Amino acid sequence: MGASDLASFVAAMGGERQLRDEEKLGDGFVVLRVAEAERRQAKHDVRCVEDAVIEMLRNARDAGASHIYVATSREGDLRTTVMLDDGSGIPEGLHERIFDARVTSKLDTVHMDHWGIHGRGMALYSVRENAVTAEVKSSAPGLGSSLRIVTDVTQLPERADQSSWPSIGTDDDGVTSIVRGPHNIIRTCCEFALEERGRCEVYLGSPAEIVATARRRVRPTVSAPNLLFVDDLTELPVLERLRVAADAEELQEVSVALGLTISDRTAHRIVSGQIRPLRSVYAHLTHKVSGDTPTEVDLARNRRGLKLSEEDSSEFSRIMERDFAFLAERYYLNLASDPKIRFSQGKVIVTFEVEDSD
Repeated sequence: MGASDLASFVAAMGGERQLRDEEKLGDGFVVLRVAEAERRQAKHDVRCVEDAVIEMLRNARDAGASHIYVATSREGDLRTTVMLDDGSGIPEGLHERIFDARVTSKLDTVHMDHWGIHGRGMALYSVRENAVTAEVKSSAPGLGSSLRIVTDVTQLPERADQSSWPSIGTDDDGVTSIVRGPHNIIRTCCEFALEERGRCEVYLGSPAEIVATARRRVRPTVSAPNLLFVDDLTELPVLERLRVAADAEELQEVSVALGLTISDRTAHRIVSGQIRPLRSVYAHLTHKVSGDTPTEVDLARNRRGLKLSEEDSSEFSRIMERDFAFLAERYYLNLASDPKIRFSQGKVIVTFEVEDSD
């Protein structure tokens, strides 16, 4: 028996085995050590990528987040998921400890929701136990958080179809729920968004789409003049850093620091408005299900009473928003909200509300 074989034998029959149980009761029964029991529970709590995503969403919600941005991408067998939120944040000294078992900020409360009990301090531990890597990219009290996990689909499986959106329906009591669709990451985010509608707004997309969306959707808490006195963007809330990045180079640096890997070319496309922002998961889901094909409108007959469908109005607004980038880039303008579309006296009127530059 070689040295390596001997070491393996000793580990299997001695050290590691002894660490798994603290008392032998006889007839094959043992009392597991706490660490081993926790490890086995973690394997049960997170059995697929979608389980990891819901645990992270619940964790962000319990941290007080009202806006959650989920960026996900896959390269080969590795799935990367980055979750950014505007919750209470995590002190720097606890960035590693929050992945330990039983670590929680909810000593006196637990949250019972659609997925069970939350607040045992096991969610992030379970995620890390089943991931290749799990880390806090950036977080501080009052500034929100950015967490990045990498999973191997050969070890932690995921649904084969990660592009299809689910469909929703309403029962006899008027309750809206998902009625069909693969149980993929999209559906996981949709179920959470439905459950937490009015409390948490969730955005889901690629890293580039999430950066573009946060850059447009996040409302600033620091005024433009006060930004002049900010020496380091890490002093700002996590999500706001993407909005205030001055140019493509800085945007790329900020994105990478938050775990969102984008290329220099992609950063330039975002700054120039070529990548349009996403709708929230809830808006996408409910809009998608609205139903029937819009009836054709006779513009010659009904100009004065014309009413645009929600779908067409939303799409046209996004087209106008993209084209507005021509002025935004040359005159340093930022839209305060989505372009508004309305009809009046035979005219189609598009209103661009511009942020105050002061």
